[in-house]
Amino acid sequence: MQRAAIYARYSSDLQNDRSIEDQVALCRAWAEREGYTIVEVFADRARSGTTIHGRAGLQSLLHDARGGAFAAIITESLDRLSRDTEDLSGLYKRLQFAGVDIMTVHDGQADALQVGIRGLLSTLFIGDLKHKTRRGLSGVIRDGRHAGGRAYGYRPTPGEPGVLQIFEPEAAIVRRIFREYLAGAVPRTIASGLNADGIAPPRGEKWNASTINGNKTRGHGILQNPLYIGRIVWNKTTIVRNPETGKRVPRMNPESAWEYAEAPQLALIPADQWHLAQDEKARRSHETPRGARKHKRLLSGLLRCSCCGGGMTMHDKRGEAIRIRCSTFKESGSCSNSKTYRLDLIEHAVIEGLIDKLSRPELVASYIEAAQQDRRNEARARATAERSVAKAKAAITRLQKALIDGRVDEDFFDREIIPLREDLHRSEAALATAPDARVVTMHPAALSQMRAVLELLRTHLPNIDPEEDREMFDAFRSLIDRVVIHDRGDGQTEAEVIGRISALVGSDAGDSWGGKMVARGGLEPPTP
Repeated sequence: MQRAAIYARYSSDLQNDRSIEDQVALCRAWAEREGYTIVEVFADRARSGTTIHGRAGLQSLLHDARGGAFAAIITESLDRLSRDTEDLSGLYKRLQFAGVDIMTVHDGQADALQVGIRGLLSTLFIGDLKHKTRRGLSGVIRDGRHAGGRAYGYRPTPGEPGVLQIFEPEAAIVRRIFREYLAGAVPRTIASGLNADGIAPPRGEKWNASTINGNKTRGHGILQNPLYIGRIVWNKTTIVRNPETGKRVPRMNPESAWEYAEAPQLALIPADQWHLAQDEKARRSHETPRGARKHKRLLSGLLRCSCCGGGMTMHDKRGEAIRIRCSTFKESGSCSNSKTYRLDLIEHAVIEGLIDKLSRPELVASYIEAAQQDRRNEARARATAERSVAKAKAAITRLQKALIDGRVDEDFFDREIIPLREDLHRSEAALATAPDARVVTMHPAALSQMRAVLELLRTHLPNIDPEEDREMFDAFRSLIDRVVIHDRGDGQTEAEVIGRISALVGSDAGDSWGGKMVARGGLEPPTP
């Protein structure tokens, strides 16, 4: 009997988790009839078939297939593997090369023609589903309902999808923000006051200036949300999936495609007050034009505060020396780290430290060797975390549906939803820290090339230009994920570099490596 593995997948959080068990049972019955011995079962719960990224079960399957663990994969249908033409063809080619057949319960052994036709049909199905979904959401907007996610100042009406109602405790905060802003307060001062009063923000743990300011083009932020004057704006963005990373990326639609609906019952502030705030924002923006910003530095956007994890921003410039400080402290006052640091000393320490580490290839090789040993364990840990998230979401969905159907009352719902949400938050936190499993190998010339770039940077650092020296600039930044700034007990500043192995071994690796460099003095021993 031939050795085979089963693969099962369902895509939506709203589907029953039993879908996986049902698919596996169907495949086992088929395998028994056809004379296959099942040696492993792989599954992805609540994972879209439009991309192969983020599917730990599928990646584990491919890993074992390359190792010769089985001669066939059995699945309910080809769209369980992928609904994307390119991905499905790629999976077929890789499995064929590994000597592994794809067997489907409904159509038998898959061949190149069947893969091409099924992939095309699945792609057309996904496109048609998107159009129908957008048409349905457009009808929701015409009815004066809300098609988006949670909006600060409102809460959903139980049993009436899309119907919002004003949530007065949050609505009062919205009015306070507009009132203080029009009185002359800047967003970071407003955010600091809200944090000092212990008021929970829309997202995250603390208010900051960007929460209040938002983005003018996308209409984000408290001050720019037209919903607060009873106007719903929809279809400002289209979500597309990056084929390289599998991530969903928003893109702005032309203004002619936007859809509007009046919902006066949702107005939190007078229209004239909202328009005054827009005029005030335009006036303040005119006073501090974007062109006044300084040129980008080597570590811009990569520096992190060790106290809160927030970014570091420019504080002032004394002569040629730029000083930086924690942006969270500056924007919202919610971080206790008020110290400033010399940027040029940090840049020199980072470059010197990286040159030292890349001069010892055995150090980088040890990171890669350890990463190889951990790949399978990480894949299984991620799959467990994904199952926990899917189970928690399904439980919340069932409870919400029970409330909508009238099978439970609001008191029961309010009591039961709290532990379910806590369970979901724990599961999501575990998933967020579970890395994707990737196989990594050393790039032959990468170490010498990167050392050469660093030597040039060390020589030309005072005069480097981010535009003229773009290639060198980008090569250096590709090596670093983040630099965490620490204060030492002896008064010196320590820069902990977390690098990207991908810069040395290729774009498919995401593992971190690095060490601590002292911004005044020598180098600390590398961190494990």
